[in-house]
Amino acid sequence: MDRQQEFVLRTIEERDIRFIRLWFTDVLGTLKSIAIAPAELEGAFDEGIGFDGSAVEGLARVSEADMLLRPDPSTFQALPWRADAEGSIGTARMFCDVTHTNGEPASADPRHVLKRAMEKAAEMGLTFYTHPEIEFYLLKGSTVGGGRMPDPIDTAGYFDHVPHGAGHDFRRAAITVLEAMGISVEFSHHEGGPGQNEIDLRYADALSTADNIMTFRTVVKEVALERDVYATFMPKPFAEHPGSAMHTHMSLFEGDTNVFHDPSDKYQLSKTARQFMAGLLRHAGEMTVITNQYVNSFKRLWGGGEAPCYVCWGHNNRSALVRVPMYKPGKAASVRVEHRGLDAACNPYLAYAVLLGAGLRGIQEGYELPEGAEEDVWALTGRERKALGIKELPSSLHQAIKVMETSDFMAEVLGEEVFDFVLRNKLDEWQAYRHQITPWEVSRYLPVL
Repeated sequence: MDRQQEFVLRTIEERDIRFIRLWFTDVLGTLKSIAIAPAELEGAFDEGIGFDGSAVEGLARVSEADMLLRPDPSTFQALPWRADAEGSIGTARMFCDVTHTNGEPASADPRHVLKRAMEKAAEMGLTFYTHPEIEFYLLKGSTVGGGRMPDPIDTAGYFDHVPHGAGHDFRRAAITVLEAMGISVEFSHHEGGPGQNEIDLRYADALSTADNIMTFRTVVKEVALERDVYATFMPKPFAEHPGSAMHTHMSLFEGDTNVFHDPSDKYQLSKTARQFMAGLLRHAGEMTVITNQYVNSFKRLWGGGEAPCYVCWGHNNRSALVRVPMYKPGKAASVRVEHRGLDAACNPYLAYAVLLGAGLRGIQEGYELPEGAEEDVWALTGRERKALGIKELPSSLHQAIKVMETSDFMAEVLGEEVFDFVLRNKLDEWQAYRHQITPWEVSRYLPVL
């Protein structure tokens, strides 16, 4: 037994923790949980906990149903919202790796897909760091469900400070819980839409960040329930207001050295950084089913509100898909690139795996970065964008499926099982969506046709 496992077992005893929740995700990024008693944990470390993998979306076929959860002791944290009446904490969680009964990693485990991508970077001597800016809406709980239009908890806008506002009280409560779980928060503020908020997590390696995002979503949902409001990460809940993104800042380090930094470059960008960005742009269309996985995701991408729908990069240009934020003089570690395409509902394990895979492909193949776009890309005409060589992201889930299904790159990064499942699942979603008759169609066509 290693030291981390011993620390977990000792902490459970000292803090009188009665339940341990083993967390993992399905291929779509839905959090799953199995609770075990402390007496079972040592065996779980040694042998894993068996479960029916065929019951989880995309994880295994019925003929391969027997699978194991292996807890990662480095992710152990008590759950503050599960405290009992006396205030003692009785429940903790750990993320798990999913394996077959012979100990082999399950190729359809999203956490394994990201680990595999990060191992490829490690073979090149590199570590992938990410910093997400996560947006979400807070809605009055009584207006959610039953076919009614949701009602935001406030009418505030970008950066608004609302005295006694429910939004910043909520953010303070959520951040307190996150920090109690060892998740550092960098910024928080009210976003552009009514009831829309943003909380930014501090930089960490991509696997830790993905684990933190899954925890973040759970914390936000739990704190909302305690306050009788509803939190949603739906990409575009309101047609007239901005969608919810998960802009992510990225960098590659070799030891303590930021390999994206070159002090001689105009934007402080190294050749490696430019090749990484070129990979993000070249494979942008192929990745869209992963970075924007729902029908509703494309309402955000193509619905305005500063969402990036054109494949280009720019320096400090928020209309570009890939942005190079302002450099902080004397801080080489601050050089980074920002991908603005991800929405708040993506599976972070798969999303970071494909972004890293695209960037590494750009480095390995020596992709050339095209000229940056310094104009407002949204304001250009189609002819002007075409002249500049600026392509569009897919405009619907169906288009994104068609682009991805011919991509050898995506099959390689995701693995055949995840690749095939995502395509089948998303095609089913598209078929279900296009059979719907919407209220818009009824109100527009019924009176005149």
